[in-house]
Amino acid sequence: MNTTWRYMAAFALFASSAMAAGNASATDIKEIRFGVEASYAPFESKTPAGALQGFDIDIGNAVCAKLKAKCVWVENSFDGLIPALQARKFSAINSDMTITDQRRQAVDFTDPIYTIPNQMIAKKGSGLLPTPASLKGKHVGVLQGTIQETYAKARWAPAGVDVVPYQTQDQIYEDLASGRLDASFQDAEAASKGFLKRPQGAGFEFAGPAVSDEKLLGAGVGFGVRKGDAALKDALNQALKELKADGTIDRFAAKYFDVKVVLK
Repeated sequence: MNTTWRYMAAFALFASSAMAAGNASATDIKEIRFGVEASYAPFESKTPAGALQGFDIDIGNAVCAKLKAKCVWVENSFDGLIPALQARKFSAINSDMTITDQRRQAVDFTDPIYTIPNQMIAKKGSGLLPTPASLKGKHVGVLQGTIQETYAKARWAPAGVDVVPYQTQDQIYEDLASGRLDASFQDAEAASKGFLKRPQGAGFEFAGPAVSDEKLLGAGVGFGVRKGDAALKDALNQALKELKADGTIDRFAAKYFDVKVVLK
């Protein structure tokens, strides 16, 4: 009984905080703390000097400039981004997080900003395809908490595919290069820029076509915000709308990607 009351009281406090945040004015937003998993080039990674760089980082900084707010970046493992957002360690997720129905149950999202194909990579000549039959008995690396992990566990694991989750994408690439994995499944651009076009990725290639499944893989990437934080969500949406209209995000995309990714 006491446990139930404590839970109800905690929920009431959370609800009242969310309402207060939702009633705040966009002009009250002086600082935006973005949660990011910084090992997923070209979306977010680090320079040799340790500075954050990438497509999402550029967008986040441009949004903060548009809103005249201070940008603060908080690094976190990808699978812990939503719990950390709910625990108020930062105010928004900006880390190539695809909008899905499952995630909408936990957090709210801005309008979609861009979309990236999902594709598997493996050794050249492996003949592997992103199908249960082709991958049966193989070891496939995925980043924990991603849509690729959800998809692989739902579509491939029941057929005997060993789906191996990792905390960082860099760990996946290391095990793929060393032969501990047969393939990895991730954003196509992340695979290209973060592995295939680097010395570590020599001898590897995309294995099969892009994988599409709107139910599990979603239809676009957006910023995640806490449930009820309407003021921040509206402010971010307005800033993103203006940055799309003036071509800023398109220019960022051209800097990092070979294909058109920005959603209008």
